Amino acid sequence: MSLKAKTITGFFWSLLQQFGVQASSIIVTIFLARILEPSDFGLIGMLAVFMALGNSLIDAGMTSSLIRTKDADHRDYSTVFFINLFVGIIVYAIMVACSGFISQFFNQPDLEQIIKIYCLTFVIYPFSAVQRTRLVKMMDFKTEMKITIPSTLLGGLLGLIMAFQGYGVWSLVGMNLVQNLLLSIQFWIYSSWRPSFLLDWDRFKKHFDFGAKLTLAGIINSVFSNIYHLVIGKYFPLAQLGYYTKADSLKQIPVKNISTTLSKVTFPMFSEIQDDDDRLKIAYKRIMQQVLFWLTPVMVLSAVLAEPLFRIVLTEKWIPAVPYFQILCFIGLMFPIHSYNLNILKVKGRSDLYLKLEIIKKSLTVIGIMVALPFGIFALLWTQVLLNIVAFGINSFYSGKFIDYNVSKQIRDILPIFFVGAISALGSWLLKGWVQSAPLLDWIHLIGGGVFGMAIYFIIMWGAKSEPFLDFRRIILKK
Repeated sequence: MSLKAKTITGFFWSLLQQFGVQASSIIVTIFLARILEPSDFGLIGMLAVFMALGNSLIDAGMTSSLIRTKDADHRDYSTVFFINLFVGIIVYAIMVACSGFISQFFNQPDLEQIIKIYCLTFVIYPFSAVQRTRLVKMMDFKTEMKITIPSTLLGGLLGLIMAFQGYGVWSLVGMNLVQNLLLSIQFWIYSSWRPSFLLDWDRFKKHFDFGAKLTLAGIINSVFSNIYHLVIGKYFPLAQLGYYTKADSLKQIPVKNISTTLSKVTFPMFSEIQDDDDRLKIAYKRIMQQVLFWLTPVMVLSAVLAEPLFRIVLTEKWIPAVPYFQILCFIGLMFPIHSYNLNILKVKGRSDLYLKLEIIKKSLTVIGIMVALPFGIFALLWTQVLLNIVAFGINSFYSGKFIDYNVSKQIRDILPIFFVGAISALGSWLLKGWVQSAPLLDWIHLIGGGVFGMAIYFIIMWGAKSEPFLDFRRIILKK
């Protein structure tokens, strides 16, 4: 199978997997949000930075190195497997030892016991990390779909049963634990690969040399991607962290479905053509335009229609989360651009530059938080938007040097998509303002505004013969 065919097939199955998982998660989330309180989600939100940090340490960037290494063999995989498992046990032990300090920091006594159970995933995850990596490397996302969807559904079902029985925050803990356990079990069932007790220190050094800088960058990124959970949890009421956590998780639904799907497919695909700068540039440009072509209308219309969306899906008690969600939608639009720019640095083997850029961007984040914190939570969120725009400039400046695709060229290619998205959002907002009173008003606003906005967007894209629209049509027609 050609690289193009593998990429398109991989994208299809990866997208199907993401939509299946997210559809399952959405259904579970809707019921859980209706039963549980915002403070329950706030407690789990307090752990976000620690979970992200622990996962970065366990992986150590070595699975990315396995994907990038064209001649990885059984010795490579076994070495990474046992190193990941050892680090996972150590990370869990550290979290248990620190659980009391963390609960005191947030002034939440219940958090100590939650950490001891919730963080068991650090020991479970390494058992399937290499099996998952092998599937990604082979672009076998069909098998991954068969594994992740049942795990999400069964774990979610347990969470719902516990919530109905009155277990509160422990419903979220049990759901997470069962989902991860089922994932590991199924990856072993579906994968033919089994580790041998091989620890090749030369192979370890090879993968660690590449992965160490990615790990340090990942640690920095994990801490600062979730630092707002930490700051809000420390300095604001627990319910506000719950609103932020829920708004952020809903924002991630379209972002994960579209951009994360392509990110999983593009890294191994970029790795295949890492030595051909012209092909890398063409592939990068077309993929970035394609993902923004689909993500933009979803994010801008979600922001415009957030109030009826939250009222219908999550009930009135979650309405305070609406402004959080609207601001975070702008950040969601920037995610794929960051992801693909940084993938260029990884496939070029420049993990040193990747680390350097993360240090620069996160230093700016610290300054931004210190300046914004006295002005309240919304100042923090708008600062996050501004920092994402600055990060785009930094990432694209350096990655653009490798493939002759600088900041101005990238802006020129994506700005028309954002412009048309803004027009569709305006049309949807005007329609929402025009219909002020009617039976089932929220449903009319949500469905009518969404359909009207989408119609405006795709009609303009079709009439203007936009590049991503023509690209998609060529893919569908197999030209």
